[in-house]
Amino acid sequence: MINYGKQFLDKRDISQVLKVLKSNFLTQGPEVKKFENSLKNYFGAKFCSVVSNGTAALHLAARTLDFKKGDYIFTTPNSFLATSNCIIYSNATPVFVDIDKDTYNIDINKLETKIKLYKKKKRRVKAIIATDYAGHPCDWKKLHKIKKKYKLGLINDNCHSMGASYFKSKKYAVKYADVVTHSYHPVKNITSGEGGAILTNNKKINEKIKLLRSHGYKKNINKHWHYDMTDLGYNYRLSDLNCALGDSQLRKLNLFVKRRIKIAKIYDKEFSGIDHIYTPKVNKNVNHAYHIYHLKINFKKFKIDKSFFLKKMKSKNVNLQVHYIPIFNQPYYKKRFKVKKKEFKIVSDFYSQEVSLPMYFSLKDTEVNYVVKHIKDILKI
Repeated sequence: MINYGKQFLDKRDISQVLKVLKSNFLTQGPEVKKFENSLKNYFGAKFCSVVSNGTAALHLAARTLDFKKGDYIFTTPNSFLATSNCIIYSNATPVFVDIDKDTYNIDINKLETKIKLYKKKKRRVKAIIATDYAGHPCDWKKLHKIKKKYKLGLINDNCHSMGASYFKSKKYAVKYADVVTHSYHPVKNITSGEGGAILTNNKKINEKIKLLRSHGYKKNINKHWHYDMTDLGYNYRLSDLNCALGDSQLRKLNLFVKRRIKIAKIYDKEFSGIDHIYTPKVNKNVNHAYHIYHLKINFKKFKIDKSFFLKKMKSKNVNLQVHYIPIFNQPYYKKRFKVKKKEFKIVSDFYSQEVSLPMYFSLKDTEVNYVVKHIKDILKI
């Protein structure tokens, strides 16, 4: 089966994990600091805290920016559930904004219009969470401008775009956002098994994250057995085993992204110019990281049902995926939050037509061509 995503581990990755297994520390040891330092250097952050997963990273980001009941947090519906769930964990209210028709990131013009509307209604607008969908960075200069103009917090859910560039810099994320979150799930551009991180240039934010990451307590340096809990925290620590793997993977991130770009170019060449099929658009100021290669197919024009198409591809041993069901369409969200569907034409249209093609480092050109062949055969191109 050719899956849409898959991790790649080499001998060095395995040897680094084995070293930890033979060491004195399986957790809270030197590999944690080593991985954090490597992440700081690669992404240009002053501070970094690794955590147990990307959801934990978003939760701590929300806690650190002090989301609370009565706050309104603006975000995209075109993301995984964790992006908006972290808002609800904090008893704040998510406000969804439709997406841009080209990048499928949050539509910045619609975002500002909605912020103005909520401000006019005297609602407490607190922050923005923007996702670099599929690996294509948002227009962070404009988002930062809105942040400054309305005095808002700004979180970059950067899980898709590790290794991407914005205005020729891979260190763009912490430059514009207060907090940047990562996930190192196996299908991401690098993996630590499970894991995540929070990057920031703000010292106070970093101190709060470090506190909340480990139960909300601080150890007394004069009494090795004594600790003081000063806030309600969590066990969101990441083990040395995970950190050793993550650090080894980070050394290959540029190589991984280079291969993803090569695969994307094959897909682009095969599907560009075909009526009713739309390949990803990439802005001039961006280098895409291609965590996801999304193909938009107007299934109605091909007189085929999307579910049937996915099943047919699976019968050919190609497991495509869909990214994403708009979050507001989830049963839990339907019960709790009312949205006007007419405000979300772009994301609804995108969901009805989007499929994610296989995209990972070890995917062979022959496998890419196999995927292309069967898509064309099923669509009768």
